[in-house]
Amino acid sequence: MFIGQYTYSLDAKGRVVIPPKYREELGEEFVISKGMDGCLRIYTTDAWKDFCDKLSALPQTSKDARHFARFFLAGANSLEPDKQGRVLIPQVLREFASLEKDVMIIGVNNYVEIWDVNKYDEVNDISEEELDEISEKMFENGFVL
Repeated sequence: MFIGQYTYSLDAKGRVVIPPKYREELGEEFVISKGMDGCLRIYTTDAWKDFCDKLSALPQTSKDARHFARFFLAGANSLEPDKQGRVLIPQVLREFASLEKDVMIIGVNNYVEIWDVNKYDEVNDISEEELDEISEKMFENGFVL
């Protein structure tokens, strides 16, 4: 399970250190792809396989399903950290997520997200009132604290 948040900087080549705690769970090789809300997602190879199986189960006759699958699969790449724990984030994914220098790396249960620090703050700046509304929607979907 991935939890917590870390701030790192991209180097001049577009590499970033993956937190040691996450590297242990991710293993020697893992997958990065586009994520929702303008971030990137990192999956273990097993979690990526499960995700791809779900995408494959979508009806290929559905235009929305095809667009949805392409969104996640087109820029996906396998990554292997170097001896310093750094990975090279492909240019197309850096551009998608507006990654230039400082990034926020967060654990989200079964995957990891990489955000531009400013974008993370902007997207996740919610008020207590908004959180209450979101909590009510989650309860309606069966989530109980």
